[in-house]
Amino acid sequence: MEIPTRLVLAPMAGVSVQAFRRQGRRFGAGLVCSEMVSCAGLSHGNERSLGYLRIAADEHPLAVQIFGSDPAIMAEAARMGEDAGADLVDVNFGCPVRKVTKTGAGATLLEEPHRACAIVEAVADAVSVPVSVKMRRGLHNGSRTCLEIGPKLVEAGAASLTLHPRSARQMYTGEADHRLTAELVELVDVPVIASGDIVSRAKAQTALATTGAEAVMVGRAAQGNPWALSQIMGDEDEPSREEVAAELILFIRETVRELGEHRATGFLKKFYGWYLGRGRFPRPFKQELVQLATIEEVEQRLFAAAPGARFVLERLEDELPQGDEVLLDLPISIYGGG
Repeated sequence: MEIPTRLVLAPMAGVSVQAFRRQGRRFGAGLVCSEMVSCAGLSHGNERSLGYLRIAADEHPLAVQIFGSDPAIMAEAARMGEDAGADLVDVNFGCPVRKVTKTGAGATLLEEPHRACAIVEAVADAVSVPVSVKMRRGLHNGSRTCLEIGPKLVEAGAASLTLHPRSARQMYTGEADHRLTAELVELVDVPVIASGDIVSRAKAQTALATTGAEAVMVGRAAQGNPWALSQIMGDEDEPSREEVAAELILFIRETVRELGEHRATGFLKKFYGWYLGRGRFPRPFKQELVQLATIEEVEQRLFAAAPGARFVLERLEDELPQGDEVLLDLPISIYGGG
């Protein structure tokens, strides 16, 4: 599998909807990822879990990330991801959130190497596409578990490893220690992706140069700020107000198309602050948008604040590639907002 750039857009729960991924591809990400999908949810036919497997033609290459603790159920979920059109299946051994780790999934599996390897082996055997693993350094501060388990995961069938060198306990505090990433690169003969604190072109270049990683993964820096991706790729321009408003409105429309207006209305509120911050718009403007009752009112207010956004938006919509989506044999309500 070839990735056209050395920039990967991270899988993020509650963020990595299809609109976010398609935008990431436009701004330079060589690989985009679904938000993590529960293998149990897929196995039980949960509509929201199944809806995460909606993949558009212009998203490729795309990874579907799955999480769980049972090798057989994870293998079944991987097959569903491949059937949906995934170019890569990513196994989550990094999520530090309690509701995931308490089920024996996510970062917890770093402390269970036999089960972790059994999961990777089962998933690799179940699909024909490559399998990757995303992991933390370990559960506890100072842990070096990733260096012990990394080679074992490769032996079990992982074709690539992504390391976020913070502990699960750290969550997102402190700094990512990419000295561990460099050590992992020396230990395995598969591509390693450096994740954590990749917030600028300088940070990306430093991570690539000092670790020997094949690529970097960008997460929170791209939330409401796709220009972070293009700037990492070398574009030095800052977006105008009109460009920010146009991208946000396009994101709103694409999200409504995917989730339905009812669900999208609440989902989108956190994005307003992400897009409109960084000094781009007055601080009270975000709160004004959050309090509006309908998506239509939000769009009207954005156009009023940046009238030229209409022309930018027309151009963006004209340039959007048209292509079929992979639609599995699933309940129709998934594709109409759940």
